[in-house]
Amino acid sequence: MSEQRKPRLLALAGSLRKDSHNRYLAANAARLAREAGAEVVEVNLRDYPLPLFDEDVEAAGLPDNVRALKDLFATADGFLMASPEYNGSVTAALKNLIDWISRPDAQFGRAELFEGRRAALFATSPGGLGGMRGLNHLRDILQPLGTWITPMMLAVPGSFQVFDEQGKMVDETMESQLRAVVEQTVAAIQL
Repeated sequence: MSEQRKPRLLALAGSLRKDSHNRYLAANAARLAREAGAEVVEVNLRDYPLPLFDEDVEAAGLPDNVRALKDLFATADGFLMASPEYNGSVTAALKNLIDWISRPDAQFGRAELFEGRRAALFATSPGGLGGMRGLNHLRDILQPLGTWITPMMLAVPGSFQVFDEQGKMVDETMESQLRAVVEQTVAAIQL
């Protein structure tokens, strides 16, 4: 009898900033997903600089970092996405990533790397809304691509009080809510 494989998730934040609270949030979600029995690859968008999506650039040949990210996304059953809120929406870096990954190429069809995947969406910010407006936009971007979004999206307000200097969540209530979102996403993956 073969052992069933673990769900595979990519954890990423839409921020490029080194000490981003949303990167901390994604790392904490990754830890909780591992505790829930998933394999998790943490993706730092700074490691994959991408040109702005442009069909002329695409026609000249898929950039190496786009190919690497597409190959990585192809291994995932789902995503843990921390989305900073910039002017009430998602970051340019996150939207650009989605635009590149959703494009058809010789290997993958349009939106194939999002279709049928499960995703937990969360955000944190110093303000009282915790980034919820941006999460609503991210959901609106991912759902038409065929991604199932965990019904509860988590917005974590007061980010300066939520994490310690190493980026670990110290707010037990918020960690418990993050755990619930992550566990619901892992449980929704049918292998």
